[in-house]
Amino acid sequence: MPQVAECPECGNMRPLFEQCPHCGSTNAPRLLTDTIEINLKLGQPLVEEAIENLGNQIRDSYELGIKAIVLIHGYGSSGEGGHIKRAVHQALEGNYFSDRVDDFYYGETVPYGSEGYHSLIKRRPGLKAYLQRFKAGNAGITVLLLNTPSRNA
Repeated sequence: MPQVAECPECGNMRPLFEQCPHCGSTNAPRLLTDTIEINLKLGQPLVEEAIENLGNQIRDSYELGIKAIVLIHGYGSSGEGGHIKRAVHQALEGNYFSDRVDDFYYGETVPYGSEGYHSLIKRRPGLKAYLQRFKAGNAGITVLLLNTPSRNA
């Protein structure tokens, strides 16, 4: 994942959801982009762990002001989609994350250059750098567009 945040204390690049490794600051980082990539497959979690991790990362991303997430869930080796992919799609279609996710697009529906791709890029230009890699679409990803946090809450 590219560096997307810098420490407000020391100015160094830092992880988005962790304390600064340079100065130890736990203050919210300054965002350098409004789009991030999350790989749910890292560490080969169980389906339940992957969905819990996704919920936590959506919450944290929302609170930081991230507008779009390129979610890598994989496709699975069965040829029918993997368990994590199916669980993510069921959660999204069941409105499990609807308090923070405004809209979502399955990777296979937004191949580079398609009408769906151009519509999505118009809504969130920061996605262009990510989606250019998927010339024929990618069934192993889902793009999440997050709601804008209410500043009055």
